[in-house]
Amino acid sequence: MPINWMISAKWEALDSGTPEERAGFGELAVRAHGISFTEGHDAIANRLREGPLVSIYHFAEWVAWNWWRLRWEPRSKAKDWDFTHKTSTIGGGYVWPNITLFSDGQRIALISKSTLERAHTPFRFLTDNAAVLSAADFETEVDRFVDEVLERLKIENVANTNLHKVWSSILSERRSPEIAQKRRLEALLGAEPDEADAKIVNQLLRDAKILSNSAIDELAAEHGQSGQVLTAENLNTIASEKGFDASPRNVIRLPEGTLTLARGDTPAWRLGADAARAVREQERLGWKPISDSRLAEMAAVPAEIIKNHKSDSGISFAIDTSSSEGKVVLRSKWDTGRRFELARLIGDRIANVSQSKLFPATRSYTYRQKLQRSFAAEFLSPFEAVDNLLAGDYSPEKLQEAAAHFDVSELTIRTLLVNHGRIEREDLEDGLERVVALAANL
Repeated sequence: MPINWMISAKWEALDSGTPEERAGFGELAVRAHGISFTEGHDAIANRLREGPLVSIYHFAEWVAWNWWRLRWEPRSKAKDWDFTHKTSTIGGGYVWPNITLFSDGQRIALISKSTLERAHTPFRFLTDNAAVLSAADFETEVDRFVDEVLERLKIENVANTNLHKVWSSILSERRSPEIAQKRRLEALLGAEPDEADAKIVNQLLRDAKILSNSAIDELAAEHGQSGQVLTAENLNTIASEKGFDASPRNVIRLPEGTLTLARGDTPAWRLGADAARAVREQERLGWKPISDSRLAEMAAVPAEIIKNHKSDSGISFAIDTSSSEGKVVLRSKWDTGRRFELARLIGDRIANVSQSKLFPATRSYTYRQKLQRSFAAEFLSPFEAVDNLLAGDYSPEKLQEAAAHFDVSELTIRTLLVNHGRIEREDLEDGLERVVALAANL
């Protein structure tokens, strides 16, 4: 059993309901890193409980039904996202924990929120906590928990339930690399199994053979933010019409083995920042701002790419046609935005050494995109230099001064300060991984 988190069940008797509901009734508790995510006040018993009395069977069924999206889907604007990622939507007449779960592909975030005290409500949740788990720990505990529920059903002589069918299907799909890839793409698109547009999914599967699985995953995840899905053909057309010539083999690199931290165990922002510091040290940049020409040189593109604002492409990416030829497309219409996007693409090549032909910089919240953003922020405006320049003054005027000095946006400076604990982020969910990682030393 993983030590980082646990879903526990204390079985109780229930006199009414379906056989599976009666068999699977009890106290449900969720803990992560030794902290409760379900503790609350039981108004009927007038005492604190580790969790509410609910149909644990229904909870297991919800987790199983949403397994692929819980495992792979990041925060997005998909219309049914809440129903897939918030346990409070389970229904069935019970007072469910107010927990949100979502993934960035490598790590799973949990957020619990307390509930208001209301008359005639039997259970009030008291915890406002957040935690980040490795995807491996998430999978291991979910597997153990569902098996425990299934064993309880067996003991109570309840067979052939919907949970049996759904979980058997999930396990079978996970054993098949081809089906697992399809399910992952569907989840990244914000769709239930077999409910995504089959034409789009099949095209993405074909494109993955050309551009790499990891790159296509990023294109699928972008759908949750923009609603669009770009194919290899779309990208080649955009690159031809709006791209700048690039020389992939001349893009700055780090020696193999420089980045040694394991992704599942390391926050994306930390890995990105470490990579940026390594490149700055290798190139002897110190804490100096990076000029447009120097940045373009390291990205192996013409310097005009920063100032030449071609029409909006909808996405930034680098695509290679050979080791010596390719195209780079930038989305932003602002110089600071284009500098940031170009730095992201440099970071993406450094952090992803596989034989991919596509390096996308999207608006999604996958691990890869978060790593890119962190790399770009640290690379263009190293934290130590920013910290010295601000000298503890985080007023809007000082942030603007720092942004102008390094030719980045004020948001970039603010994000650096949040990552390093100098200021707090107003929206916990937006900065969950960074805030929790710093607080829990993950």
